[in-house]
Parts: sequence; structure tokens; C-alpha cells
Amino acid sequence: MSFRALLFSPNFPKSPPDSTCTRNKPNPARTFFRFRHGSRLFRVSVSYNSSDGRGRRSGKVYADVREIPESIGEPVKFKDELNDACLSEGDLESSVPWWEQFPKRWVIVILCFSAFLLCNMDRVNMSIAILPMSAEFNWSPSTVGLIQSSFFWGYLLTQIAGGIWADTVGGKAVLGFGVVWWSIATALTPVAAKLGLPFLLVVRAFMGIGEGVAMPAMNNILSKWVPVAERSRSLALVYSGMYLGSVTGLAFSPFLIHQFGWPSVFYSFGSLGTVWFTLWLNKAYSSPLEDPQLRPQEKKLIVTNCTSKKPVKTIPWRLILSKRPVWALIVSHFCHNWGTFILLTWMPTYYNQVLKFNLTESGLLCVLPWLTMAFSANVGGWIADTLVTKGVSVTTVRKIMQSIGFLGPAFFLTQLSHVNSPAMAVLCMACSQGTDAFSQSGLYSNHQDIAPRYSGVLLGLSNTAGVLAGVFGTAATGYILQHGSWDDVFKVSVGLYLAGTVVWNLFSTGEKILD
Repeated sequence: MSFRALLFSPNFPKSPPDSTCTRNKPNPARTFFRFRHGSRLFRVSVSYNSSDGRGRRSGKVYADVREIPESIGEPVKFKDELNDACLSEGDLESSVPWWEQFPKRWVIVILCFSAFLLCNMDRVNMSIAILPMSAEFNWSPSTVGLIQSSFFWGYLLTQIAGGIWADTVGGKAVLGFGVVWWSIATALTPVAAKLGLPFLLVVRAFMGIGEGVAMPAMNNILSKWVPVAERSRSLALVYSGMYLGSVTGLAFSPFLIHQFGWPSVFYSFGSLGTVWFTLWLNKAYSSPLEDPQLRPQEKKLIVTNCTSKKPVKTIPWRLILSKRPVWALIVSHFCHNWGTFILLTWMPTYYNQVLKFNLTESGLLCVLPWLTMAFSANVGGWIADTLVTKGVSVTTVRKIMQSIGFLGPAFFLTQLSHVNSPAMAVLCMACSQGTDAFSQSGLYSNHQDIAPRYSGVLLGLSNTAGVLAGVFGTAATGYILQHGSWDDVFKVSVGLYLAGTVVWNLFSTGEKILD
């Protein structure tokens, strides 16, 4: 609350307490003002107690208004004197608890981070549980590949739809719907598996429907809440939630399976969505303009420095699809996600079949690459924002970061065929994923750069291509393994990484091309 609002509020105490200075009662700060109202002259005494006498900050302000004779002095304007008062708004806010002063935009970022944490926890648990499930139900590698890819059927359906919904309705409702939907589908997975393969495929596709709206909705929210200078690090933090979700899922799934059986993974992980949804309803808003508790200073900072302001009513599809940078995003997203989704879904199987690790070791060693990604994503975000702040063009920054995100994984995957020890293989995987995470400051930040008003739709569009890479790549890996080797799987990924590098550096931009 501003000083003026506090002074004229009905609850404002009009008489200061005894200000006699004693040992246990500190002298309050006092300021005097004079002002004229009509032909009458008034004297205002304002007192501010910064302590209650016991070492605690009280932050109480008192005012006393008295009429004074005309002969005492010339009147002065109350507004001018008040603006020069020694008691500032910052002094009043210093008594506010630190958790209420924490920037609301970063509360939104942390909630989005938590949603993505749950997103990947619920997604990767199948990559661990599929090992005992395939043994119990006698599934072949092709069937396992079909089950793994069924998630992407639903995920594919809601990418563009989720983007349109988020850009027109608001990201809060869309992301909340997504978390609840995929949490229910996760909890129903054991029931569906025991009913039969068709039921399991449907439930996994339903789970994909829920998770499919998460990225477009998050992108829409952050485009409204996060200033341009904080974009890379905020997105890096949110996407690191996905990586830490993979860490959590891969670390806890083996323990739960050994202690309580594979169904316990789906029941326990699915129930966490209700906790998140309760916090989301109470704390989140689609836009800072909708938040009644947002402090005026932060609202001014966000509105001044965010590029997404006007609501979207219609989507200019023809204009969007006519831009070369948009197609650079689509192609690069496909090339990037082919390798990423293969590692996400098939890594435990690789550790189990090639490196001969048992189930627990496979889950625990899968954690290392994802931890590396979480760390690298945030490092890359800070580097990118620092470069932008120092005057490096956004286009140059995006090309540098995405080139690292393509060429790093390509290099380390080529080394897997030359290593002779499991430890070196795990190290190559970790380095591959670590450099891959620089993509969060590359193509994943680019949607808000080139089309801030349509960032949800644009992410849905490019991520549709990324999901297609997941569908085809995950299913194709099962086919390749039946007729070839893991080296063949990695060669395909490397080829796509190199193609993506060329397309990105030729056609991408960091400048706004759609208003």
C-alpha cells in the first residue's frame, strides 16, 4: 500500500502515541507538513515507529492534523511536501514478510516447474515398469515399442489444440486441466494393463492427451508473466523440472517396484497431481493483469517488459506458416526430439540389455544424464540471458545455444560404439544429455521471441513435429533392434542432429516476426 493510501485509509490512526523517549521506547521518526484548504491553514504531524520497543519492527504510521493561525507561515502544497517525505514506500514494505515480497512471477515459474516435474515422473515410470510388465505379460520388443509409442498418439492430438486453447482461454485453466487428466490416466494404468493390451494402449494415449497441453499452456503463461531479460533462465528452470522429474521417477520407481510391485508406481505418482492442483488454483493466474494481489511495482515491471499483451481472438495460420523461421522451428524440433525421446524411453532397456545392469542399477544410472540436463539447462539459461543483457543479439544467442544442443549430443552418441566399459557408456550418455539441455535456451525459447502473442500455438505447432519424432522414433527403435543393433539406432539420431544444425543456423531468427 502506498503512503498516501495508508494516510487516508479509514483505519489510519489519527493521533500518535506518546513519543517521549525512554530506554525501552525508541523515539519515532517525525515529519511535519503544512497545507491550505480554502482559507484555512493546517499543520500535519506524521510519525513512524520502526520498532515496538522490544526489538521487533512494527511499521506503524500515525498522523495528527491541526489548524494553525494564518500568521505562523506561508502555506505549502501538501502533495509536494509528501513526495519529499523521509518516510518512503520502501520503508513501509520493509516490514512485510519476505515470502510476501518474493516476486509473484517466480511463484508462477516454480509452479510450472512443479507441473513439469510431475509430467516426466508420470511419463518415465513406464520405462522402468515396462521391464517387469513385459515379463509378466510376455510382450515382445515390438509390443513394448508399441506401448511406449501409444503415449504419443494422445500427446500428438492436443499440441495445436492446447496452444489455441491456451492463447484464447488462458494458460491457467489449460495447464490445470492437463495435470488432472494425466494424473487420473497414470493411476488407471495398472487396471488397464490387467484388462488387456488394447485397454492399456487407450489409457496411455489418454495420458498423452493431458500432457500434450502442458507445454503450450506453460509457454502462454510465461510469455505474459516473464520479462524478456529473464526469459531464458525461467524457461530453463521450468524445463529442468522435466529433467528432475525423470530423475525422481527413475530413482524411486525401482524401489517401489521391489517393495510393493509395479502397480504401486502408477498409483503413488498419479496421486501427487491433486496436491499440485490445489496450489495451482489458489496461487496462479493466466496474466498479471488478472492477479489482484500482485504488487504494483512488479506489475509495472512485467507489463513494461513483456511483449505479449493483447489477447488473441483469431489465429493467422496463413501468415504463421508463410514464415521461414517458423519452419526452421518445426524441422529443428523434429530433429531434436527424435534423439531425446529415444533416450527417454529406451535408456533403461539399453542399460539392461547392453550394459547388463539389473533393474535397480538401470533406474539409478538413468538418473545421471537427467541430473546433468537439469544442471546444464539452468547454466545455459543464465549464459543466454547474460549475453542478451550485454548486448549480443537474440538471434546470435539462440543460434549458439541450439548449435551446442545439436552438435554436443551428436558427438557423444558417436563415441558409444567405441567405449568398452559401462562407466564410459554412462558418461557419454550424461554428456550427450547435458549438451542437449542447451536447447532450452535455443529453440525452446524461440517461440516467445518470434511470436509472443501466438507462443502457445507456435509451440503446439512445432512440438507436434517433435511428437511425431517421438512416435516414429520410439516405434522405429523397437523395429531396428529386432533387425539391427544399438549402433544403428544412434546413427539415425546423429544424422538428424546434424540436419537440424544446418536448418537452424540457416533460417532461424531471434527477432519478432509476428505481432
